[in-house]
Amino acid sequence: MKPILTSELKRFNYLTSEIDAAYHEAALMFHLSDSAMMVLYCLYSNDGCCMLSDICLMSGVSKQTINSALRKLEEEQILYLQATGGKKKMVHLTEKGLQLASQTVACIIEIENNIFNSWTPAETRQYLELTQRYLTTFREKVQEFERERIEPNEDSII
Repeated sequence: MKPILTSELKRFNYLTSEIDAAYHEAALMFHLSDSAMMVLYCLYSNDGCCMLSDICLMSGVSKQTINSALRKLEEEQILYLQATGGKKKMVHLTEKGLQLASQTVACIIEIENNIFNSWTPAETRQYLELTQRYLTTFREKVQEFERERIEPNEDSII
């Protein structure tokens, strides 16, 4: 049986897609790819440098996509990578990169902060708590679903 797509779920999916589209439009406005924008955002919000693994973690973007963006930004002398032992790498904004980030992602961060500042502290707290709860529950349910697929219970029909 096909799951029911409630009006709330339709609206949630629409809003999520529109938020993604708005960030995409912002990246295009700054002549950046979405992944380059995410890299710059992560670096700028961490004082211009952070571990490559942290960029992947904070951005939610695949390591392969981040690496492609890094190579392009490195060619443009926006950032550089520094080996820190083993396979670990630290990513640093160059002076040119810091200037670019100041003209792009700093504007996005300001917009985001203005949005949260326009809400009451209770609204902000509620939004963040509900978003975290949704994310946590979604991940748990997906893992549960995956376990059931891999280890079917006795009642499962194969």
